[in-house]
Amino acid sequence: MIMGDEFRKRVRNADVLKKHMQPEEIIPFFKDGMILGFSGFAEGHPKLAAAILADHVEKNNLQGKLRFTILSGASIGLELDDRWAALGMIDRRFPFQLTHVLNKEVNAGRVNYADQSLSRYAQEIANGFYTKDNGGKIDIALVEASAITENGGIVPTFSGGALPEVISRADKIIVEVNTFLPSFEGLHDFVPVTTPPHVQPLQITKVDQRVGTTYVPCDPSKIVAVFESKKKPMGRPMGPPNEISMAIGEHVLDFFKHEVKMGRLPKKLLPLQTGGGHIANAVFLGLAKEFVGFDVWTEVIQDGFLDLIDAGKVESITCCGTAFTDKGMDRLFADFEKYTKQITIRQAVVTNGPEMIRRIGLICMNTPAEFDIYAHVNSSMVNGSKMLNGVGGSVDFMPNAYLSIMHTPSTIETPTDPTGISRVLPMLAHVDHTEHHMSVLATEQGLADLRGLVPREKAQLIIDKCAHPDYRPILQEYLDRATSECLAKGCAHEPHMLHKVFKMQKNLEEKGTMKIDNWD
Repeated sequence: MIMGDEFRKRVRNADVLKKHMQPEEIIPFFKDGMILGFSGFAEGHPKLAAAILADHVEKNNLQGKLRFTILSGASIGLELDDRWAALGMIDRRFPFQLTHVLNKEVNAGRVNYADQSLSRYAQEIANGFYTKDNGGKIDIALVEASAITENGGIVPTFSGGALPEVISRADKIIVEVNTFLPSFEGLHDFVPVTTPPHVQPLQITKVDQRVGTTYVPCDPSKIVAVFESKKKPMGRPMGPPNEISMAIGEHVLDFFKHEVKMGRLPKKLLPLQTGGGHIANAVFLGLAKEFVGFDVWTEVIQDGFLDLIDAGKVESITCCGTAFTDKGMDRLFADFEKYTKQITIRQAVVTNGPEMIRRIGLICMNTPAEFDIYAHVNSSMVNGSKMLNGVGGSVDFMPNAYLSIMHTPSTIETPTDPTGISRVLPMLAHVDHTEHHMSVLATEQGLADLRGLVPREKAQLIIDKCAHPDYRPILQEYLDRATSECLAKGCAHEPHMLHKVFKMQKNLEEKGTMKIDNWD
């Protein structure tokens, strides 16, 4: 079996090196019904192993006959989630997904899926909650690594995710060492996997502070196979900021400038967390115009962060994973040392941990599906039934943030309505974030600062500042009528007309528009 020189350099444990195999030789390890743990958090998943197993199923007509439970850090690549879903290889999937085919299979009931907040989920793997019917073990952990250290430690690539927790529960471990990628050694900071009642506090008070190891500790005897991969990562498509997202970014920027002026934020702001997507990119473009030397503590970094580094705007970045486009990936590799000098990659229990979010004083900004007039927020479900992607890390960040900001366009375009569906509603059919955790809501229409307001005041401000003009009168009529009815009944703290509250959603299903004629 031929081993490349770079592979030999990367695998520095002699006992692990003896377990070198050709990639196809891993197939007999896998049996129907196994629980598999994967490295990866957006990126950093085992690409070659995933392709080999999918090829095996396809060539041998095993569709639906070789099915697995998959535990990963979050979403992972199209070549895994979508291809495996299309081949009927996924029985159960946790905790987040972001691909079309898998999402379709979830909503068709052919993949059993549940989402979970990402820091809690990783801790629950360590607790054995997801493997309680399997003797507490993950059958096989599949890992993409940048290197294996002298003591058997695994140096991942683009992510931290839930890998330490997966390794802690894995019965067997298969590692593909990706030598197409530069070495990521030195970029990570992993803390030990611990479970209650004796979990120690994390002594981290700054974004760039490191307290752990640059590898995931691993018993080398658990590694049953190691092989070389030269797979190039697939970038994630991402459209540029548009007029609406830029308008949202301007509202958020004006809010920050005002908070600095009033002394509630320092001149360089507090560390920033942001979700993915073009709205997040637009917000950071605006911030880069006004602020210098800010820190970022977030889940996933994308192309816009490379612009911030180029412009010298950001001092330090902590993340759990990356989600670059193809162009962004090429840019990263072209000047790897420059772009990674300020980056620390950690595991999800740290990046998304309530302890860290609260201590560092994060300003958290995320994009939901919709919110209601009392500031309840839905990030994951359509009409209470259809799963989008999952709650992800937003339910880690928003309840514990110094400032929690949700931003979204006020409407979604549809073929049947030129204005589209309103993202501001009287009541949501599904709630991921309650009113108690929201500081600010923003759309392209404006920004509602909800701090210190009571529910009826919040409702009026959200209608005035965030709702689309076509929906503002409809929402105002609802609030006025609900308030009048509930005052008469002595239950007007958060007025609702339960017999009418979902009329906009019902009208959309029946007539293709949320623009109801009236509330009667």
